[in-house]
Amino acid sequence: MFTLVNIRPMGHNVGNHAISFTLKNMIHDTFGRLVSFVEYPASSKYDSSRAGLSSSVVHEINRIADGVIIGGGNLFENNEIDVDPVALQHLQPPLMLFSNSRGRIYDRYGRLTERTDVIPDQKLFNLLDRADISLSRDSATSNYIRELGNFPNDTLGYCPTINTGRYTNLLPALPENESAGVLISVRSPLLMNIPYRLQNRITSDIEKCIDFLRSRGYKRIRLLCNDSRDLDFANSFRFSKMVDTVFTSDVYFYLSLLKQAELVVSYRLHATLPAISMGTPTVNISYDERAICLFDDLLLENHHIDLIKSGDDFMRQLEERIVQSKGLSGEYIKIVKQWQGFSDAQYNSLRKFKGLVEGYMKDGRKYN
Repeated sequence: MFTLVNIRPMGHNVGNHAISFTLKNMIHDTFGRLVSFVEYPASSKYDSSRAGLSSSVVHEINRIADGVIIGGGNLFENNEIDVDPVALQHLQPPLMLFSNSRGRIYDRYGRLTERTDVIPDQKLFNLLDRADISLSRDSATSNYIRELGNFPNDTLGYCPTINTGRYTNLLPALPENESAGVLISVRSPLLMNIPYRLQNRITSDIEKCIDFLRSRGYKRIRLLCNDSRDLDFANSFRFSKMVDTVFTSDVYFYLSLLKQAELVVSYRLHATLPAISMGTPTVNISYDERAICLFDDLLLENHHIDLIKSGDDFMRQLEERIVQSKGLSGEYIKIVKQWQGFSDAQYNSLRKFKGLVEGYMKDGRKYN
């Protein structure tokens, strides 16, 4: 039996669990059997004093694990991974960085700028220098790493959620009287790194979106929360627009909702990508570099709206995309076929990682 450690973001956001759901199933497929997973939160900020690659966690890893995977998530963007540099040097099993991103945000003038909490270059350098395999989620991250140093072990790896559609047979049926309807996957404006004038407009945009959806004949419209911190914002629309809110921390029912939805209008990357992978018509709204860049990388440049650049034209573009959404299911079949090469590269990297794990187990030392 293989024992792998997965160090990943946990916290409040079910989107992180959607990444984990697909990644674990990809690993089970690659290893050809069930793999024992031991999970640690990437940062002690939200979850635990035992997190990341601290000295105590690395000590435990060296005692129990055959391999370590860090990711996927925005761990480089917001520096939410704890790393003890001395402990990292003494990590014994093979290490894979999988689908981590580092991107800029828009400032009050609409210019891309670095986050104040971005991962320090030295910490990122240390992780990459120790990693046996690194798959950067998007080209913005990969390009930054290329400028940081010579890391031939790093390649563009995309997001594992592009493979969610392979695993829909594992998802439960929704309760008998449940109807997913149209899901507007929201994020509280206070948690969005966008200019205040746009934060202030989000409520109005969603209200207009609800009105337009109703004018197009959609009867059941719901606000989907990825994060419990979005509930207060989402619940306010119960009174202004008579729509209800749905939130689940259970990733299986979360993905089932996305699969069964008539349409998804999404401010959340990890509602969008699983939905597209499962063939659900989706209109995505992007507002930071990592999402915009990933959509371009995944050949989806015509399938999202840039909230910042669209400006006053945003609602017109959103309405056009909603009208066009009726024909998206067939187009997504073509897109998922185009993703096959990206998916193959992910599975190839996992097979390489499997070889490293098997070598480490055989030799009782780091396998190079």
